[in-house]
Amino acid sequence: MTTFARRARASAGRLHPELSLVSYTLLSHLEERDGCRATDLAAHYALDKSTVSRQVAALERADLIERRPDPEDHRVQVLHLTAAGRRILAQVTENRQAAFRERLAGWPQEDLTRFAGYLERYNAWPEGESDNG
Repeated sequence: MTTFARRARASAGRLHPELSLVSYTLLSHLEERDGCRATDLAAHYALDKSTVSRQVAALERADLIERRPDPEDHRVQVLHLTAAGRRILAQVTENRQAAFRERLAGWPQEDLTRFAGYLERYNAWPEGESDNG
């Protein structure tokens, strides 16, 4: 798993120079949720609010996200992808998918099926449940 995480971090910079793995993850979450508050990002990823604040500021400076008032509570700011953020996220996602396809191209179908099953099982772990058993 350490090797997997290390490769993911290393590949993020190769896929797009402006996008770290953390930035990519935050942008993906914003796209998936069609926007959310910075505090929601911090809670979802169990990150310190100051860490998320720095990441959000960098993404705003790069014009990848913008703040909009929450239509239900105008005191709250909701983060959304900009058009540039959507384009870069789509480009990085496409590059990642191409890299996965290339890496798995020579695998027999039964290995791919088993691998996909293991990933589904791993990702099905209930959030908030202890990893200590």
